[in-house]
Amino acid sequence: MYFFKSVFSLVVCLLLISSVSSKSKSKSVTTLLDAKWKVTPLVLEVAEYLGDENVDTYWNFIDSICSLNTPLESIDNDKQRYVVIMQEASKYMGQSELAMLKLGLSLHIYSPKIEMFAQIAVEKGLPDCNTMVEVGTKVTCNVDEIKELVNKATGKENMDIYNIDTHYPGSENRSVVVALYGELGTKQFAKFHNVLKQLAVDGEIDYVFRHFAKNREDRQLRLSGYGVELQMKSTEYKVQDDTEIRDEHSSEESSTEEEDLDIEGFNFAKLKNLFPDHKKDLDKFKQYLEETSSEMAPLKVWQFQELSLQAAQRIMNAPKDEALKVFTNIAQNFPMLAKALVKTVVNPDMKQEIKANQEVFGATLNLHFADTALFINGMFFDLDLVDFYAIFDILRQEQRTMQGLHRIGIDNERIKSLMALDFGTTTNSDTQDFAIDIRDSAINWINDIEKDSRYSRWSSSIMDLLKPTFPGMLRQVRRNLFNLVLIVNAVDVEMRGILMLLESLVVHSAPLRVGLVLSTNSTLTVNGLEDAGVAVLCAFNYVSQKHDSVAALSFLTSLYKSSTDVVTIQDVKDELTRKYDVDYEEVLGEDSAYDFGRQLTEDFIQRTGLIYSMPQALLNGIPLQSSQLNVNDFEEAILQEVMSQTSIFQKAIFRGKLVDKDDVVDFIMGQPNVMPRLNQRILNRDRSFYLDMSGTATSSLTVESLSKLSHSGMTATAAENLKYFQLPRKGTHYHTMTYWIVGNLACPKARKLLIAALEHLKTNDDIRVTFLPNINGNQDAHINSVVLAALQELPSDKAIKYVLNLLRSYTADGNKLDIPTEIKNYIKSQELSIKMLRVYAQRVLKFKANERGVIANGCVLGPFDENEDFTLDDFALLDRFSSTVYGEKVKGALSKTEDSEEISSNTYFRMVPLLVSQPQTKSRFDITFFGDKHSVLSLSATDTSRPIFDIAAIVDPVSRGAQKLGSILQIFQETLNCNIRVFLNCVEKNSDMPVKSFYRYVVEPEIQFNSEGKQLSGPIARFSNMPHSVLFTQNVHVPENWLIEVVRSVYDLDNIRLENVESVVHSEYELEYLLLEGHCFESTMGSPPRGLQITLGTKKEPIVVDTIVMSNLGYFQLKANPGAWILKLRQGRSADLYDIVGLDKTDLLNKNTDIKVFISSLRSNVIKLKVSKKPEKYNVDLLADDEANSGIWNSITSSLTGSDEEVDEKLNIFSLASGHLYERFIRIMMLSVLKHTKTPVKFWFLKNYLSPQLKDFLPYMAKEYGFEYELVQYRWPRWLFPQTEKQRIIWGYKILFLDVLFPLDVKKIIFVDADQVVRADLKELQQLDLGGAPYGYTPFCESRKEMDGFRFWKQGYWRTHLQGRKYHISALYVVDLKRFRRVAAGDRLRGQYQAFSQDPNSLSNLDQDLPNNMIHQVAIKSLPQEWLWCETWCDDASKAQAKTIDLCNNPMTKEAKLTAAMRIVPEWKGYDEDIRKLQQKIDSGVLDPDPVASVDVPSDGRSDVHTEL
Repeated sequence: MYFFKSVFSLVVCLLLISSVSSKSKSKSVTTLLDAKWKVTPLVLEVAEYLGDENVDTYWNFIDSICSLNTPLESIDNDKQRYVVIMQEASKYMGQSELAMLKLGLSLHIYSPKIEMFAQIAVEKGLPDCNTMVEVGTKVTCNVDEIKELVNKATGKENMDIYNIDTHYPGSENRSVVVALYGELGTKQFAKFHNVLKQLAVDGEIDYVFRHFAKNREDRQLRLSGYGVELQMKSTEYKVQDDTEIRDEHSSEESSTEEEDLDIEGFNFAKLKNLFPDHKKDLDKFKQYLEETSSEMAPLKVWQFQELSLQAAQRIMNAPKDEALKVFTNIAQNFPMLAKALVKTVVNPDMKQEIKANQEVFGATLNLHFADTALFINGMFFDLDLVDFYAIFDILRQEQRTMQGLHRIGIDNERIKSLMALDFGTTTNSDTQDFAIDIRDSAINWINDIEKDSRYSRWSSSIMDLLKPTFPGMLRQVRRNLFNLVLIVNAVDVEMRGILMLLESLVVHSAPLRVGLVLSTNSTLTVNGLEDAGVAVLCAFNYVSQKHDSVAALSFLTSLYKSSTDVVTIQDVKDELTRKYDVDYEEVLGEDSAYDFGRQLTEDFIQRTGLIYSMPQALLNGIPLQSSQLNVNDFEEAILQEVMSQTSIFQKAIFRGKLVDKDDVVDFIMGQPNVMPRLNQRILNRDRSFYLDMSGTATSSLTVESLSKLSHSGMTATAAENLKYFQLPRKGTHYHTMTYWIVGNLACPKARKLLIAALEHLKTNDDIRVTFLPNINGNQDAHINSVVLAALQELPSDKAIKYVLNLLRSYTADGNKLDIPTEIKNYIKSQELSIKMLRVYAQRVLKFKANERGVIANGCVLGPFDENEDFTLDDFALLDRFSSTVYGEKVKGALSKTEDSEEISSNTYFRMVPLLVSQPQTKSRFDITFFGDKHSVLSLSATDTSRPIFDIAAIVDPVSRGAQKLGSILQIFQETLNCNIRVFLNCVEKNSDMPVKSFYRYVVEPEIQFNSEGKQLSGPIARFSNMPHSVLFTQNVHVPENWLIEVVRSVYDLDNIRLENVESVVHSEYELEYLLLEGHCFESTMGSPPRGLQITLGTKKEPIVVDTIVMSNLGYFQLKANPGAWILKLRQGRSADLYDIVGLDKTDLLNKNTDIKVFISSLRSNVIKLKVSKKPEKYNVDLLADDEANSGIWNSITSSLTGSDEEVDEKLNIFSLASGHLYERFIRIMMLSVLKHTKTPVKFWFLKNYLSPQLKDFLPYMAKEYGFEYELVQYRWPRWLFPQTEKQRIIWGYKILFLDVLFPLDVKKIIFVDADQVVRADLKELQQLDLGGAPYGYTPFCESRKEMDGFRFWKQGYWRTHLQGRKYHISALYVVDLKRFRRVAAGDRLRGQYQAFSQDPNSLSNLDQDLPNNMIHQVAIKSLPQEWLWCETWCDDASKAQAKTIDLCNNPMTKEAKLTAAMRIVPEWKGYDEDIRKLQQKIDSGVLDPDPVASVDVPSDGRSDVHTEL
């Protein structure tokens, strides 16, 4: 038997050798992507990474690197240097954080920031040395000159400081700013750093460090975090000589498998006859060969059906440690593995479980079969929209929180429950989201919709809110759904316009209940004959009682109309006498029966917290923005808020939470956002911040050792060492609110604050309070020391009582304090605590001496303004607010883990800021499911002693989402300590091949080194063992803000067929630009300033790139690279008409109105820009020719009538191409244009898809034939529905961005298809009158009758839609860009595209169908038929008159383009030969090797600069 096995093994080995030797050379496809800048030193990236974690860690790491015995620059071996850097970094982070750091380094997330600092240094023109210091306007490269320059500096020198700068701790805001430029890790840097650090510690300078690595390695930075796809391409219309894929099966029988089939040279029928005992082994070997065979075989239709389920089964059958690899392999190589998967038997239990899970996912997560979703700690990510850099940021953020929770003793089970909490619905809200209870007798209601007879005809059913209505129309429901309360100063006549508006709303029966609160003098000794405000209130009350509330409102508006600046007592007397002929003494006098409500009003206004910001309006208790309280904006503001709240009501009605029997006002006031009072200090989160509780506490302390701790270390030490006032209670349950009261008790307001806190404590045993004295020196130390001593030495209940009495009885003469004997001996010892707490208040809280504040569960409220009070009611509000935002949620999460030990109050106190302070950018979901036994891949964390991420994915294993997800999950498994669950979300029956592409996701968990320790260049996408006969097109999927271009590729990446290449199809891409995107709006109207031009540049070069604002969302995009840029409105019409008045996410330069924008990240940078039209230009239209012909009406009329306009001096021709064949065509098209015109020609090409060969060829051709050209570029906006097929993307670029691709001074542009040959002068077409239409197209020919069956526009939808108009072809069209922009054609086209493109069956010929579909909204001028002749649709007789010939695809013959060109166009070969000869000249070196200099418009770099009209 042993002999037999040996013989078999030998035969198999021989056969294998024979097979391998006979096989052709292995072929593969490889792709890489580099940044435009050189590699940045890893130590600098690590420093920036640590700086984002903690600013103290950043500087400690710098100190560590500077203190190395062997400087980094002296370590030649890359790997050894890397190991040293990681060892130093590990001093400041644990194992999990270190793994995250390594992943961040492999992604080079901080390389752009380092490059940005380098660009800032270059822009400043700093001297030519490796390390230098900038002090004001002086720069030195000599370390010995630093102190002298600092001593001479006055602090008044103008030096740029940016918010991206990292200041040495404690040195911020000093007058003398010193910036160090150098490379961390060099000896020279260490010397400079130590000098500057000492100066900063001594309090002399504000020390800033900016990276500057002068001598970088001479290679470009390799990027990762992107995907590469090889999409199988249709060969219906041949673009080259293809060979068909042949079916390997000769028989049509599908029930049995033919055994005489050869696979990779093995005949398994014969082998099984020879070795019958090894049939199972042979079957396994055969299956292996089938799966690894590089050629694809077509499947029968019935074989597609269960492919998704069969892939899932194969994954579930794999060993657990291999399952993710199997998943990724199937998803990324599916077309090649499909033939092997069809043999997999699907377990019915798995099928049933998947179906049941899908029902649950549909109901709870709105996910359906084949959908892909990734959940990280419950946060949902759509992988089509989110890039890996965004995911990485979330992972870091989550890890900080989890590590912090773990550090304070929270176990993993509780961490999981706590991390699943969603605080997003409330913590991001600003004051506008919170409401106050308006069920208050201080409000004078003018009307009541439920009771007043004027509304009697309205339906009282709230179900009417669900009925459809026109946009902006208010539903008439007889319920008090919308309650508007106006709080005004009774004598403020400025409110007359708004009061008249309210009166109009009431009189015209708007579905709005209106209430009025008149603020007056609340002193009861003053009457209406002494105070005008009291007089107004008395008069209002009189009219309300004697007549009605509507009459009272009318009286007010009449009174305000007749008054001048403010209402006087005489004005009130006159109006009362004139209108009602009443004795004003009776109404206004001391014994008036109408003088009531003043104290109620005062109490209500105090309760709203809006006492300092009157007038104020509340809609259902929610304050409207004070800027909207003017006649122009008020009605709009009310309408917007009504619409917003209508949707809330509709949801509540739909869910059954609001029914007809409910009191609507009680329902509104019962919502969680309704607070007992409003206080912006509490509710507006922008005015507060959370303390960092993640540090480690220290027990033995001095002032000096405390000052050396990090901010988080100081806070943790305080949290663990402070004593508290608290009520005695049973059990060990944690306190839910911990208050730190900060202040100087020698000040009355600070005493009042602590009294309020202690009074609040007496009513709630879930609260504890402590006091942090904030004083300088010993002057006020006595009372502060007494309170601290009482807090530490007395029993808590006794301490509360004593301190309250002490604070109430305290006078300025603090020496007469009644001090209990228990604490007398401890007062002196409090001096150290007072000093340390002052250091803490200054460093961490940023409080100046004597300033007051409240810290509630780690949230810092303060410092308070001098006149600001924080009362007992405010503490009650703070309790309620905290409970609503997080308290109840945290309590619920902790109660789920009943088996765990009870957490302490200190743990709860430190836990809350960790949870609530993290940015709540995403909602969290709890993933419920039916079962996880048969269809869920579960992988457990490797280390249960560390915090564990919860990763869940719902995915169809054979989908586009799975292709990306597999690699990401593998990275998670290698990098994170995580539990992974993959719910396989299969399609039950496939009707076609579910995935028709191969995919690689480029990312690695750590930087790699070779065996000699040299750092490798970085990851690449590699496709090995690919099918040779299939035609592929390559797509690179990069983050939304990356603009890439291919810079090296010999082969046609649009048409890759491996059988035509020798070994490797290699391509190299470059990250050409990082996009700066934004949305621009007018500040007053809120509408986008369509056509506004924005520029981006530097001081030396003010305009590097520019762009035009779209009407759609006010969107614009600017191309940039890492650096500090200046953003401006373009000089000319844009700057003449508008000013920039508001900006988001950018920095303003000191003493300069220029807007500084920093590109310092590979992630998206989206800004919001507000502009305002200059008052004197208010009626001038930006896109009009001049002021006399401005405005929208003139735009419309000129569009209808047409007008004589100056024509371009040159012919502007636009075209685009992708793939070598079409680039061959485009050269010929250009030549045909040039041969038939004497007018100067400028070609505009879309740069996005041009090959390096064409970009290199164009300068030579431009010089040879004397034309200009420019490469334009635009990134498909993220908000516009994306296309996945390259051809459809190209079609989109033909039509969707015409208004923003070209500068405003281009008046007309003619699009000519790449495969077109021109036979006439296009000047004729340029001068053609378009009759007011923005563009002109040629209609499809109808003269070739044999093609009638293919004319789809003659039947069905198109026949009905066109209504007798012609259907136009998009191969040639002329655009009047000025009119196109003026009538917003581009915005309309994009809007229609967005609506239609969601349906995969619409816009099948996107570039053609869209303008034809919009023919009724955006008119098309039909060009004469001779302007486009195409053999497919036009008869032979009309060819003689053809001015252009287009090589249309022929659906009947499917003739290849190249063949058709040579046959149809006689002159085509001649043009082709001319181009070939030019190429030969270039290759032989006959022509100037650098022709760019002699061409008017360069092909690259500065070609993006546009000129103003």
